[in-house]
Amino acid sequence: MTFAALAQAPDRRRTEAWLLGFVVLIAVFGYLSTGLAMTGRPPEGLAPFAATMFFVALIPHLVIRRFAPRADPLILPLATLLSGLGLVLLHRLDITYAADPRLKTAQAADGQLVWTVIGVAVCIGILVLLRDHRILQRYIYLTMVVAMVVLMAPAFFGADMYGAKRWILLGPLSLQPGEFVKIMISVFFAGYLTVNRDALALAGRRVMGVQLPPGRQLAPIFTIWVISLLVLVFERDLGTSLIFFGVFVIMLYMATERTSWVLCGLAMASVGAAVVGSVEPHVKGRIMAWLHPMDIFLPESERPPGLISDQAAQALFSFGSGGIGGSGLGRGHPELVGFAGNSDFILTTVGEELGLAGVMAVLLLYALLAQRGLRVALTARDPFGKLLAVGLSGALVLQVFVVSGGVTGLIPLTGKALPFLAKGGSSLVANWMMIALLLRISDTAQRRREPVGPGAGRSRRRRR
Repeated sequence: MTFAALAQAPDRRRTEAWLLGFVVLIAVFGYLSTGLAMTGRPPEGLAPFAATMFFVALIPHLVIRRFAPRADPLILPLATLLSGLGLVLLHRLDITYAADPRLKTAQAADGQLVWTVIGVAVCIGILVLLRDHRILQRYIYLTMVVAMVVLMAPAFFGADMYGAKRWILLGPLSLQPGEFVKIMISVFFAGYLTVNRDALALAGRRVMGVQLPPGRQLAPIFTIWVISLLVLVFERDLGTSLIFFGVFVIMLYMATERTSWVLCGLAMASVGAAVVGSVEPHVKGRIMAWLHPMDIFLPESERPPGLISDQAAQALFSFGSGGIGGSGLGRGHPELVGFAGNSDFILTTVGEELGLAGVMAVLLLYALLAQRGLRVALTARDPFGKLLAVGLSGALVLQVFVVSGGVTGLIPLTGKALPFLAKGGSSLVANWMMIALLLRISDTAQRRREPVGPGAGRSRRRRR
């Protein structure tokens, strides 16, 4: 069955149930395999993990059957599979970190399991309470004000951790506001572009064969560019700045279909990155680590200025030692990357122990999830829903790109968490909120295309 036929089938919830059952088996088998490979016996927490994964898959499935029966059948299984794989990888890393106290890295799998339950609960709450995504369009300016306050808060009240100020400490908990801002700015941009798309699509002067937008309409992109630079300067958060500006350019292009906006965005991003990278020490250090990762092994007097970490080099060694098929789950040495192995660099564990095949499988899961989000945008009838689905999918793709690109040496490191896989409660909850919005938009779009009810499938077959 093709994806198109799968999306149109009246028994899509049955398909979702089968996929979720398969996902739970994969996660439980991975958890068991990790314990057997590393300790020679089944892990002690196998039964609680299996039960939690079962209910994490079952309860949202039942809620979708009741409150979003026409939602896309692949979005929830894909998100659940990525979360399950993340828990398996964190469990594998916890065993290694616990065996070597010199690494000074706290265990993360149990906490991530709790955050997974919280994220799924938030997803369920959104599906139950938000019956129509168009309600969000009424509060776009309030959403943007809140987003700006939250985005700037770490610069004044945040904690400086690992060279960046992207966290706000609340007692024993830490919060990354940037993870939620990507959702709020997607909501604002979708509402703003729905109203102003005609004005932004106007043609201006032609420069070197490129049709530029009118000068007056450049104000929105210039404002967003300045804000993204401020985030980069005051918070030293390269990842959030790239995602923030990139989502706006993607949504702007989708709303106006003008390539000139993309060219302007790329030019402004390049200029801003070059200026900030040359004056901000933290960003400059990340660029040096990207350009000269192996120079960390030189004598300290011969290293480039700002190069202080060997994580980028160790990540390349991990990918190289993994080869095509990997060393096997639990058979590698991801601890050599250091404390960031379960957060920024968790993809190196996949590359070393599951090989190039495992990395490609993980990236394809993200690509498929983004494709389903874009398909939701195509099926949505209202402009706001279309743009919101594009913005959420674009934010996911950009975050995966900046994280995986940084770890593999394609671009400088950004310090963001890989969605669903890496340690981070804020990231996990925010990503499950994105899943809930995509499910809601998908259900609303399909409700306008298909009847909902016990006889809907039979009536469609009779018409055929």
